[in-house]
Amino acid sequence: MTLAQQLANVGSEVDRAIRSSQAGRSGRFEKALDRALELFDLTAGDDRWHGPRRREILRAREEFCRLFYDDDSPPGSARSLSKYFLQFAVLARARGPRK
Repeated sequence: MTLAQQLANVGSEVDRAIRSSQAGRSGRFEKALDRALELFDLTAGDDRWHGPRRREILRAREEFCRLFYDDDSPPGSARSLSKYFLQFAVLARARGPRK
């Protein structure tokens, strides 16, 4: 998969975690949180993504964790993360399947 496709998949789980958390669905939230972190780690661990790309992936992971584990998470963080990952979904969709 391309980086855009991988991050679109991460974003899907990020959104699922955010929506579940806001709805108070703790079971679904825990699963989405675990899966999002797993996808972040798999993407960051991909040898194709190094240097600035890996730093960006890890920075996004940090902001995702901050959203749920930091009591002082800035207002609007959830919305910002959703918008950030939406761009990768749009890009992956526009480029179509990888050949």
